[in-house]
Amino acid sequence: MLLTMTGHGYRFECENLCRVFFPYSPVRVEEGSMPAPGEPWADTRIEYDGGGWLYTVSAGDGNRELSRSASAAEQDEYPMTRLLFDVLSELTGIKPAWGMLTGVHPVKLLRQHVERSGPEAGMREFRERWLVSEGRAQLAGRVLKAQRPAVEELSPEDYSLYVGIPFCPTRCAYCSFISQDMAHAKKAVEPYLELLNLELERTAQIAGELGLRLISVYIGGGTPTTLSAEQLRALCAKIRKVFPMERCREFTVEAGRPDTLSMEKLLALKEAGVGRISINPQTMSDRVLQNIGRRHTAQDVVDGFELAHKAGFRDINADLIVGLPGDSPEGFADTLERVLELSPTNITVHSLAIKRSAGIVADEDALSLHKRPEAAAKMMDHAINTLTGAGFEPYYLYRQTRMAGNLENTGWALPGSICRYNIYTMDESGTVIACGAGGVTKLKDPYSPDLKRIFNFKYPFEYISRHGEILERKEGIREIYEQFRQRLY
Repeated sequence: MLLTMTGHGYRFECENLCRVFFPYSPVRVEEGSMPAPGEPWADTRIEYDGGGWLYTVSAGDGNRELSRSASAAEQDEYPMTRLLFDVLSELTGIKPAWGMLTGVHPVKLLRQHVERSGPEAGMREFRERWLVSEGRAQLAGRVLKAQRPAVEELSPEDYSLYVGIPFCPTRCAYCSFISQDMAHAKKAVEPYLELLNLELERTAQIAGELGLRLISVYIGGGTPTTLSAEQLRALCAKIRKVFPMERCREFTVEAGRPDTLSMEKLLALKEAGVGRISINPQTMSDRVLQNIGRRHTAQDVVDGFELAHKAGFRDINADLIVGLPGDSPEGFADTLERVLELSPTNITVHSLAIKRSAGIVADEDALSLHKRPEAAAKMMDHAINTLTGAGFEPYYLYRQTRMAGNLENTGWALPGSICRYNIYTMDESGTVIACGAGGVTKLKDPYSPDLKRIFNFKYPFEYISRHGEILERKEGIREIYEQFRQRLY
């Protein structure tokens, strides 16, 4: 898709809005260019007409063209993006459930409206300003209510720890993460873990000197249970050795792929004090599992839950994905019913997000369901209704680009089973310090809305070869917290 801009620099939001309506046409921003035959396009302009500002948007999809204008007393991003949204919606006939919102954290935005204007007026502002559907506004409101106790109990010194294990048994067709399959990365595992231990030591030292208090640990990936039982035991022991754990309320490990599980590994985690794990089916259809490159079966998922329950785990999350290749609304409904029979306390329902680096992106047949937003919406609405009826409440929610149906990812939990880490990282309401490849440290100023980020290198080979730089960046935690605390004086 061609996007042109004249008289303004609102590229980020205009570009993202174009992706909402034309998710399979990469957006190119070029001035003075003409669209290729059949290529969708949008021209956005702001001009001063002597008494105010004139906003004009023209757009075409290769068959039809539209042009609309609006006036405003001041030059601002909102009138430009609202006009672009209206034109593209009229052109395509698409009315996105999340309206104009293109950001990752819609609940965070709703919280800002509510804190400024109160619950009822804030919800009305959120819905009307951003054109969010009634259903999605209600979902966001339920999430906000569910996560309020976890957010309100945070103290200025609290933080969560994320530890990344960027290895998987195989790479899923839809995956765009930094994880590497073990066939290519086996030799890197031990060097990686040795350096990860050094980063954990430095992180614990800095956090301790700053007087920070660890309240949550989350080991993610990748698939952490790709590691051996002994490696998992050693990693958990290292965390417990270098970090004070007396205030830590939860310790979570993504077990993820059921083909990586064994009783030995599960007992190693349980004995190390891990209280929460994930076993992620994605689907309970063996045919769909084959389509996405998973080498396990639906029976392996059942067996994995049985092992976990025998090992003593109560809090188990199951990830499901809406829009997988070869799936259908009926197939997804069957998956959800079969997963509920396994008694998870948490279920996370994702909309399939296809990134450019995913292997599936070149497979038109595989993307056929992803390109049918009505089918994805039907699956997601079924999940919302079914999980609500089963006693689950939505407690965290986030969005990504190029999601099936332009929908959302939502974490659901039975009462008393929420994972606080998920709230703090997705809602960006609390500090999360990350260790390992691909980790992003998010330092939340407890005295203002500010959030500062520190990035680790993405890939395991970079993490290993440039580890000294990783340790140097950790010193930024100290510097940023000192800046936060200066606001008090």
